[in-house]
Amino acid sequence: MPVISYFFGIYVRMYHDDHAPPQVHVEYQGHEALVAIASGDIIEGALPRRAAQLVKEWCLEQQAALLEDWRLAQALLPLKRIPGADND
Repeated sequence: MPVISYFFGIYVRMYHDDHAPPQVHVEYQGHEALVAIASGDIIEGALPRRAAQLVKEWCLEQQAALLEDWRLAQALLPLKRIPGADND
């Protein structure tokens, strides 16, 4: 599963041909969560409060790029790297 972004120790990945709704897989210090691209809300799993807030804000700011990567993933095409919340 490709890492599409990394910021403040948070890894954001996206699976190719993943199931709906559009989502990203987030890992931070042993915590894992599925996060909805549309809202930035955690669908499954858990993250520490501050990490969850950072991911939510980032998802909303990068929503267009995330949805483009989602489209590419569904078509089994290479994904693009998305800048992190720390402007990586």
